Amino acid sequence: MSNNFFSGLFGKKKKPADDPPPSAVDARAADGSQKAPEDAADANPAREMQHHQEQEPPPPEAPASAAAFDAVTETAPEAKKNWFSRLTHGLSKSSDKLTDGVSSIFNKRRLNDETLEELHDLLITADLGVAAAERITDALAQDKFDKEISDEEIYAALAGEVAETLAPLEKPLTIDREKKPHIILMIGVNGAGKTTTIGKLAQKYKDDGLNVMLAAGDTFRAAAIEQLGVWGARTGAPVIARDVGADAAGVAFDAVKEAQSGGKDVLIIDTAGRLQNKTVLMEELAKVVRVIKKLDETAPHDVVLVLDATVGQNAVSQAQAFSEIAGVTGIVMTKLDGTARGGVLVAIADKFALPIHYVGVGESVDDLQPFNAEGFARALAGISE
Repeated sequence: MSNNFFSGLFGKKKKPADDPPPSAVDARAADGSQKAPEDAADANPAREMQHHQEQEPPPPEAPASAAAFDAVTETAPEAKKNWFSRLTHGLSKSSDKLTDGVSSIFNKRRLNDETLEELHDLLITADLGVAAAERITDALAQDKFDKEISDEEIYAALAGEVAETLAPLEKPLTIDREKKPHIILMIGVNGAGKTTTIGKLAQKYKDDGLNVMLAAGDTFRAAAIEQLGVWGARTGAPVIARDVGADAAGVAFDAVKEAQSGGKDVLIIDTAGRLQNKTVLMEELAKVVRVIKKLDETAPHDVVLVLDATVGQNAVSQAQAFSEIAGVTGIVMTKLDGTARGGVLVAIADKFALPIHYVGVGESVDDLQPFNAEGFARALAGISE
């Protein structure tokens, strides 16, 4: 295989629809000369460790094929708005579904059994889940039953209940600078925006002055390796990668070893998301964690699940499956700007009580922001700042 791993790969593979498109610019791959322990090594000689020399950063002249990627990483005009305005705009489809439904139900009608039942059904169809729907309608019934009630009062009750549910889960993804490196294992199904999220986090950490390394642990898909290489090149973060089909645990082992020897502050490891075969995925993730612990018994320090809001209640089942498989420590919810199902974050919070680190409401780096429960609740209810 050519020493120029990523350039050879970029010339042959197509990009996935949900990640930024590849460029012809080579990603930097750190040298993976240290062999993995027997537990992580691939027994197949055809899959022995590939050694990649560190590439030079991309030249200033980016090729035309990188244009769309640049549109993602550069701050678009929309990103210049304050975060609450962008969040409100991003959640507009979700809030419109709720506010339009509320206006239809309570048009000159009192709060009675019939309207409460209609509101309950509306909240469920908006993906907030049964538990949240019952809490909201119960609270309204206690104070306003058989009385006239305005749409604004409904929105305020909705926002208040959502904020109360989510506030205990508002938790930054904090990097422990005493760890060298702080290791983040990223998990989630293919198509959830996992690789894009890794790239955005890498950019944020680089902007904070941290030394970041990435590991292409989703060796099942060539496109995942390719896209992580693009993000590595653009953020200046070296990438540890191997051939498609290589042992993911071996990649993780090499990445941890290299990050330790290089004094990196953060190591973000991508993983496969083949949830249709839970047994294989469970074994693979368990092996990855096992070899990481051989080098740092406290790691991984975070296991972050990336969920796509556009899939609605399927995100709940994904959270269930990955919680069973990998011991999730926190979540990132992406693509809230492309769906009317943003309420599913409330259903997930009710069911799993997992810390929420970030939400994404757009493609630019600035559109992935630390989660704020009150802001999210107000935006979901259509309440302006």
